[in-house]
Amino acid sequence: VRVSDNRRGSLLCLIYSKLRPVSTGSSLNASVKRYELYREAVLDALRATMSRTAVVLLLQLMVVSQAFYLPGLAPVNYCRRGSDEAKCQSNVPLYVNRLNSEESVIPYEYEHFDFCKALPDNKETVVENLGQVMFGERIQPSPYKIDFLNPQKCVPVCTKVYNPTSKGDTQKLNDLKRAMNLNYYHHWIVDNMPVTWCYKVEGGSVFCATGFPVGCFVDVTSRPKDACVMDQRYKQANTYYLFNHVDLNITYHSGDGEDWGSSLNAVRVSPKSIKHVAGVNDKDSCDTVEVMGINNVLKDKLEIKYTYSVAFTKSTGNNRWSSRWDYILDSMPHANIQWFSILNSLVIVLFLSGMVAMIMLRTLHKDIARYNQIEVGEDAQEEYGWKLVHGDVFRPPRRGMLLSVLVGSGTQVFIMTLVTLLFACLGFLSPANRGALMTCAMVLYVCLGFPAGYVAARLYKSFGGEKWKTNVLLTSMLCPGIVFALFLMMNLILWYKGSSAAVPFTTLLALLALWFLVSVPLTFVGSFFGYRKRCLENPVRTNQIPRQIPEQSIYTQPLPGIIMGGVLPFGCIFIQLFFILNSIWSSQTYYMFGFLFLVFLILIVTCSETTVLLCYFHLCAEDYHWWWRSFLTSGFTSFYLFLYCVHYFVTKLSIEGVVSTMLYFGNHWLRRLFLVCTKDLQCSESGLDLRTKMVVVGVCCRHSTDSALAVRGESGTKVIFFA
Repeated sequence: VRVSDNRRGSLLCLIYSKLRPVSTGSSLNASVKRYELYREAVLDALRATMSRTAVVLLLQLMVVSQAFYLPGLAPVNYCRRGSDEAKCQSNVPLYVNRLNSEESVIPYEYEHFDFCKALPDNKETVVENLGQVMFGERIQPSPYKIDFLNPQKCVPVCTKVYNPTSKGDTQKLNDLKRAMNLNYYHHWIVDNMPVTWCYKVEGGSVFCATGFPVGCFVDVTSRPKDACVMDQRYKQANTYYLFNHVDLNITYHSGDGEDWGSSLNAVRVSPKSIKHVAGVNDKDSCDTVEVMGINNVLKDKLEIKYTYSVAFTKSTGNNRWSSRWDYILDSMPHANIQWFSILNSLVIVLFLSGMVAMIMLRTLHKDIARYNQIEVGEDAQEEYGWKLVHGDVFRPPRRGMLLSVLVGSGTQVFIMTLVTLLFACLGFLSPANRGALMTCAMVLYVCLGFPAGYVAARLYKSFGGEKWKTNVLLTSMLCPGIVFALFLMMNLILWYKGSSAAVPFTTLLALLALWFLVSVPLTFVGSFFGYRKRCLENPVRTNQIPRQIPEQSIYTQPLPGIIMGGVLPFGCIFIQLFFILNSIWSSQTYYMFGFLFLVFLILIVTCSETTVLLCYFHLCAEDYHWWWRSFLTSGFTSFYLFLYCVHYFVTKLSIEGVVSTMLYFGNHWLRRLFLVCTKDLQCSESGLDLRTKMVVVGVCCRHSTDSALAVRGESGTKVIFFA
């Protein structure tokens, strides 16, 4: 019977006190019988206690539980106007966000174009987090008024008049034409949900975009572009069709009979171009089938009337608030492609793992065992292969300062990526939590300056470096400085173009404050503790005279090995990369963080195994310059990533303009640097793994002519450690 120490002591004292009065003259059978009686009593008491405890635990498991959505977002309760508005609200606010285009990477605010503006009494300030500002989101109140369960038809919003003799009106109209020509999209928000535009695609399936176009254009050859292909009425050559009317359909989950009202599940929009007839009742003017075409050259006075209609639909089935994102996500590419990507990556990992296992468990083991059996004397065999470089393999690399700085920065980026993906998998960074992903990544990067300084200082000290202050300054300034310089150049271009993606000056000051007041001091603290640590000792003494490296074959030379080393890691991520690029440049919602986390783990394993494998081949070729080669082997994956971005730009996108092209490739240069920094830690891990293996190689290759038994004894100990 398992009992606590206190209870066990009490039971033993009880048994001892009951047995103690027995006289030495009594028979042994009486003592044994009395002991058995007390033992049975104690066991019965324990059984009763355990039964009561089990009943209490079962009752506790039956307690009614409550749950909440992990990001902390709660549904908003809506009800009719005049109901108990203390528990629910009747007004359904509609917000407008930036406008962007797949043909131009320059987004603009809603007010940049001549649309209807919100009334002055409705211009409430929408607080945006750091991630939203960095992504260029500019959320503002809209002039559209919606009351819950109050259908509306052809409600006028405003009327815009353009005079061809006015330069200001001509410029405003030209901006609208440019937006239609480049297929700019509105992005509206209702109840923290994107207003979606659903339409049929090839195969009969329905795709729901998280925005809808400003309008469309039919060129001089009468070929309709973009949204004009969906309606045969848009057919006049060299004409623009502005969507000045929207039909909003709001789907809600009814809460009749419950105390929480109703919640919104979806908001769908159908944009239209309507030529409103003057003198006709407003509600009837939207029933016309005549579309409003705008000539490429404005000759007469143009009047554009904006209207909207609202309808409410009660949801059926199990379409509740908790699953309201499903209809958007289900229209995205199916998860079967993701599983194919995972399977493809796993095949690569298994292939590499088999190669590494074959080399490490067979080749190295046989080499070490054969060396341990060498007899000292005339039969001693000459060292060959990787055994010859044991006295040079731990020689400090060229530009060790730069290597340690990059490895330290890679540690910072690697941990940031790992933690961010973990939070995303847990649901903290869901699409409903706008800007949370970028905010989390930036805050984590700033707070992870300590491990960056620590790793860089320890590695630099192992190289025999003494300029630790220079090391910590470069660790905290080099990579962030390059990123910030590129970011500032692109931000200046966006400022010049008047884009909403231009980060405000106050936000730039906040970023600089996070960098210099948080990240840099933490890097100094980490470097201080890292440099105080004892230097990593090499298992073998480094030769004073560097060994001459023999002439290398083509495949063992640095450049071919580096080029080959990045192929397999890129093969693990290129399918996932396609969906990520779609979410960035095609305004699609990315939510498959579980797949992304698995691919990231596979990428880590693939990079490590590729680096170890190629480093082994290079050491067998008696080339001991492995430090930078291990860094660049898997780091070259970023070059293939950039080539894929070029391929995506040419085949998938139709970006126009020099500025948009510069911004596209500037963004991907930043992502390429990010991937290189992520590989820094993976390559250094591979190098440290190789370092552990060379502990075995170096000690086993110390050929002592004085005592072969001593060499075998010492090497035998290391072989056990290796196993």
